[in-house]
Amino acid sequence: MAKEKTPITPAIRQLRAEKVEFTDHLYAYEEKGGTAVSARELGLDEHCVIKTLIMEDETRKPLVILMHGDLQVSTKELARIVGVKQITPCTPETAQKHSGYQVGGTSPFGTRRPMPVYLEETVAALEKIYINGGKRGYLVGMAPSELVRVLKPAMVRVGIY
Repeated sequence: MAKEKTPITPAIRQLRAEKVEFTDHLYAYEEKGGTAVSARELGLDEHCVIKTLIMEDETRKPLVILMHGDLQVSTKELARIVGVKQITPCTPETAQKHSGYQVGGTSPFGTRRPMPVYLEETVAALEKIYINGGKRGYLVGMAPSELVRVLKPAMVRVGIY
């Protein structure tokens, strides 16, 4: 079987421009499967698979929150840290408008519009992370220090089990 080629997405273009070392990981995408499916398909610990969530505050100002695949985001705590009344997940259509990516293929790299990025601080302590490469069924593996260098996220503690 021929090896699938690396998809060339805005995320991959940014990673290459920033000279980030990363590995490609293609898998069989399942609708609404999330990080549990990608972790299972790639034989990874779901805690190391980082999900990219597009959310917005009460004024509809978007933001990106990067979270461990096996944790949820406390939107109440995130709103408190950001200094807004409330934060809610965007609808898939709104998330796509802000990021330029289909839900299930959202990458924090190469987004259509610049948005503030928040990172669950414990992600930075992992040896290697796997994050969406800008296409459904495609993750890239990298050192979390590279993500921090390129995206310069605000570190937060908003993960809940």
